Amino acid sequence: MKTVFKILGWLVLGAAALLGVFLLYTTLADYSPQQETLVSESAQPTRFPIGQEVNVMSWNLGYCGLSSEMDFFYDGGKSVRPTEETVRRNISAMLEILARHKAFDFFLLQEVDLDSKRSYHSDQMDSIGRILPEHKAFFGKNYEVAFVPTPPIDPMGKVLSGIVTYSKAVPSLSTRYQYPGQYAWPKGLFLLDRCFVLNRYPTSDGKELLVINTHNSAYDDGGQRRAQMEMLKTLLLAEHQAGNYVIAGGDWNQCPPGFDGGYPSNIFDKDDLIHLESDYPAPGWRWFYDDSKPSNRRVDIPYDPSQTRTTTIDFFLLSPNVEGISVEVLDLEFAYSDHQPVLMKARLGQVEPETSDSIATSPSNE
Repeated sequence: MKTVFKILGWLVLGAAALLGVFLLYTTLADYSPQQETLVSESAQPTRFPIGQEVNVMSWNLGYCGLSSEMDFFYDGGKSVRPTEETVRRNISAMLEILARHKAFDFFLLQEVDLDSKRSYHSDQMDSIGRILPEHKAFFGKNYEVAFVPTPPIDPMGKVLSGIVTYSKAVPSLSTRYQYPGQYAWPKGLFLLDRCFVLNRYPTSDGKELLVINTHNSAYDDGGQRRAQMEMLKTLLLAEHQAGNYVIAGGDWNQCPPGFDGGYPSNIFDKDDLIHLESDYPAPGWRWFYDDSKPSNRRVDIPYDPSQTRTTTIDFFLLSPNVEGISVEVLDLEFAYSDHQPVLMKARLGQVEPETSDSIATSPSNE
């Protein structure tokens, strides 16, 4: 009996030692970005005329793995990853949709995998670049972990992913900004380092157009998101004070001010509901979104419009000198991602004062 306990003791000590080595390695190899990281700069940027219309698509691709038949363990489901065939199908379909909108000036994409076990090590950024040859890619890495050990029975493994802005125009400067708010050690080692990518373009009146691609925190009590919005607020106010034009879009992981669903045929997700401020970052700025269709679904069950909870967390923020012309959620019934693409048209130039700082619009007939 003593021999059995001795063997068990050594096994426990061995397992503890392996865990310690794993945590030490992961801590030393942890991706720890600077507050600001230069992505790209150019001495010959594209100049935007005042009055020019700008077309933008924002889409969280869900690493091409969270299509309509998927549930996901982080959201209360059971699955970790789909089949490789499903990922390939999703990539192909998404590329076709992006190609149909290749005339757009900007694509603000989130959860784009470059080399992850969950998406079978597909280089999605390279694939997208091939079907958008006129656009340049500006990448902000926000997830790099050698091995994610959860769930224990079927761990996610390696992840390399981020947000990407595809732009026809050449920016004078592209910068990755690190958001505040990280989970405590060791949990934080295996989660995203949230960020936004800011591209700057000169305008014909001597100012700048700023295009921001953001992916804010999820799965927290709201504290991290509030801290991130405060950091972004400081930047936005300074840029507008300088006379610059701002278009910010992406996956905010928060709802527009006061938004409570009301979709014609979908259930609104009220769990963990967080609203953005109506006068953010100051009166005159506009939250610009489509209130007729959801942009995101909860992935606790495969998509069923009669049961699946949905919400609107993908949309745009416009500075007072940018006019929102139209915004539309492209309804794909969540066929290829747990998010739907959002298409927006705006115009650079002074906007007449609005009675509301949020604009909810149904799709135009243009």
